[in-house]
Amino acid sequence: MKMSRLFVQTLREYPSDAEVISHKLLVRAGYIRKLAQGVYNYMPLMWRVLKKVENIVREEMDAAGAQEMLMPFVQPEELWQESGRWNVYGKELMRLKDRHGRGMCLGPTHEEVITSVAREGIKSYKQLPVNLYQIQSKFRDEVRPRYGLLRGREFIMKDAYSFDSSQEGLEKSYADMAKAYYKIFERCGLETKAVQSDSGAIGGAVSHEYMVLIDDNENNAGENDVFFCKNKSCGYAANANHAVSVLESAEVDGAKFGFNGFKKVDTPDTTTIEELAAFLKIPATVILKSMIYVADNKIVMALIRADKTFEETKVMNAVGANEIRSAAPAELEAIFGASKGFVGPKDIEQVKIPEEYEGEKITVVADLTAQEMKNFVIGANETDKHFTGVNWSDLNTPIFADIRLVEAGEKCPDCGEPLYVTKGIEVGNIFQLGTKYSKAMNAVYLDENGKTQPFIMGCYGIGISRTAAAAVERHHDEHGIKWPIAIAPYHVDIVPVNIQDELQMKVANEIYEKLLAAKVEAVLDDRDERAGVKFKDADLIGFPFRITVGKTITEGLVEFKVRETDEVFKVKPEEAAEKIIEYVKPYIISYCQLTPTT
Repeated sequence: MKMSRLFVQTLREYPSDAEVISHKLLVRAGYIRKLAQGVYNYMPLMWRVLKKVENIVREEMDAAGAQEMLMPFVQPEELWQESGRWNVYGKELMRLKDRHGRGMCLGPTHEEVITSVAREGIKSYKQLPVNLYQIQSKFRDEVRPRYGLLRGREFIMKDAYSFDSSQEGLEKSYADMAKAYYKIFERCGLETKAVQSDSGAIGGAVSHEYMVLIDDNENNAGENDVFFCKNKSCGYAANANHAVSVLESAEVDGAKFGFNGFKKVDTPDTTTIEELAAFLKIPATVILKSMIYVADNKIVMALIRADKTFEETKVMNAVGANEIRSAAPAELEAIFGASKGFVGPKDIEQVKIPEEYEGEKITVVADLTAQEMKNFVIGANETDKHFTGVNWSDLNTPIFADIRLVEAGEKCPDCGEPLYVTKGIEVGNIFQLGTKYSKAMNAVYLDENGKTQPFIMGCYGIGISRTAAAAVERHHDEHGIKWPIAIAPYHVDIVPVNIQDELQMKVANEIYEKLLAAKVEAVLDDRDERAGVKFKDADLIGFPFRITVGKTITEGLVEFKVRETDEVFKVKPEEAAEKIIEYVKPYIISYCQLTPTT
């Protein structure tokens, strides 16, 4: 490809709306252009990257025994009604009606569709196991799309679905996909860690996310906290929304601080835990912290030992909700008649729920840390007042569940070593769905005894566009992108310093033709631009290698640069071409592989 013909426009400055480095660089280097909030055009360079990621995914999925198909992007409401998700999925599901008034949606995922495919096409246990996958665009109407391709509304995804006749079969399919995932991400130049995770709207009893762990700094997009154990014989790792830990013992009995009987006390201007603890001269471990949430438009009170923090996904799961948000201060006043910091669980059943909310009573869920507490302190539902010396016998029994956010330094639940935390980007996930969809949608087969049984299903997703963006997060410097060779849009950029110099252009063209003949994806920068402009564009775009043909060509030498390490060598032109071919040979693919498989 001649640079003068390549459809790319690099920018001098980062886009003003970009927060993370992958978004900044992909826009500035001409890979993507925003069409609408969370929706992007994939420009030619980006499309080549995405096709390479797709083909790596295809090769490993096919090698694992999966079969590719393609399902519709637009899905009928009826299937989602069958699964029970039409009314509970949330506002991320883009609903619409066709000209006949039939309900439809833009597919955020395809569990319903694939279950209907299996229901119609798999009749006997003899046809099992089956693993079907597709690569296509999805749409989720994110409330706050951000981070460019890492959290857009439209994105490209590989989703696979396994169908088995037993739990053992599902576990084998799950393990096969886990192995394939490590191979896929390794080939894409990404080191990943499988971490335990919340199943979210997909469902299922067991799930893992594949995380690219990154440094936590202002330019990188770590959207998830990942807790992990460094003990090599342990390997525990979990997303913050699923992580658990073992806590050190703490003082949880208020009797040791004089709170032996139930009593209301004045606590003026103590709106924070720190202020309340200082005023009462007690540790936070004898204060029961209350937090009010609105979950599916129902009022929920969450309780936790006050030295700990709530994890909202855990709270949402504990009460069986699909959406959750913190109540606003004005809502606290309207419901409890008290300001923030003074709400508590005493006589909660007597609180009148305003008409704009659903439900007649407040659901109360308490963290497991609260079970051992005695003679503790709670808000009195009256501003500047608290109750002291409270015990669980004074309150209605709540739902006890793990709703706590783990903290770094707490003990690993498997080996007892300290847990560490870092930021991670999710690039893939795997779920053991079981019979969640097959039972709901009556997707059954005949077993060995001629009896109908529901399929036992698994679900396996990889974000194609997220994987490409994650590669930029991991491979870049202050000058631009450093693409891993396997997914780089082109392997090498050949830069003649002066296109008016006949010898420079002759040698540059000879190298270019030799590389093309060897099926190396090369770009010849034939633009009439200053050398500095060409070098900056080469580094920004992220070509893995650069061959510069300049004044040293009169000595029979060209400059050979490795972008990943910034190493520079002076070599003969034929040696430069041979070096590139040697480096790139394992990654060479034919042009037809850059187009979708039919």
